[in-house]
Amino acid sequence: MSKFPIITAREIIAFLKHLGFVEMRKKGSHKFFKHPDGRTATVPDHRGEDLGRGITRKILNDIEASKEDFMKWHL
Repeated sequence: MSKFPIITAREIIAFLKHLGFVEMRKKGSHKFFKHPDGRTATVPDHRGEDLGRGITRKILNDIEASKEDFMKWHL
């Protein structure tokens, strides 16, 4: 299995919005998203910085999406 690519918060936020997530609130640099079915995700949005692979994996697990789902959308 190949390593997950390094992505930005902007990319994961666009993916969340594509899936129907809505930004509910923001505290500092962290944005909280919620889906109508109850799934939630918190994204650290530090401008100019990439998300770590672990954070990206955690967000995908929280929203019950696979790496493959993201890669299909991303490409």
